[in-house]
Amino acid sequence: MSTLIDFVLHIDTHLIQIVNNFGDSTYLILFAIIFIETGAVILPFLPGDSLLFAASALAANAQYHLNIWIFVFVFLVACLLGDSLNFYIGHRIGKGLSNHSLFGKLIDKDSLTKAEQFFEKHGAPAIILARYMPIIRTFAPFAAAGSGFPYRKFIRYSVIGCLSWVTICCAAGYFFGNLPFVQEHFSVIIIAIIVVTLIPAVVSYLKSKFTAK
Repeated sequence: MSTLIDFVLHIDTHLIQIVNNFGDSTYLILFAIIFIETGAVILPFLPGDSLLFAASALAANAQYHLNIWIFVFVFLVACLLGDSLNFYIGHRIGKGLSNHSLFGKLIDKDSLTKAEQFFEKHGAPAIILARYMPIIRTFAPFAAAGSGFPYRKFIRYSVIGCLSWVTICCAAGYFFGNLPFVQEHFSVIIIAIIVVTLIPAVVSYLKSKFTAK
């Protein structure tokens, strides 16, 4: 966990190391991270928003020879395929996975419950909104499938959510990631991104607690 936290907080430094060591394979590595973060129900803590922001900032710097349009394409495909895999798992296995003696221990049941409540409250638009909420976005497709939501309708909302998420995060990193102030306070900016994206989930959780009382 400490390694993951260090990777997230100093993601710019770690990405530079990945680029220097793996070159063009960086695209595949980052594709895998976003795909797993979205598609694997048991790994919701991998970086998402911050990874897109940092990678796009590197793409804006000519010395790293990275193409922002390839990043946009790679990230979009990764989160769409991840959503579909997550939905498939929820549709085929559903609650059985979270109650499984082995895999059940790897799933954060509280986060899954929050995702289900979020989906029940907001309906189909929750698929779009969840894309901007770390952890919740990992469980949203699973929860949607478990509720009997049709895939054809799910994927339409998933396309909107993924397209807008990738566009905003990549554009922000590309145009603002290399500003001197941002470069000097990169770790603080990353923390701010994480905090801001977590606010809706925290507010929703607090509301549910007070409503229950």
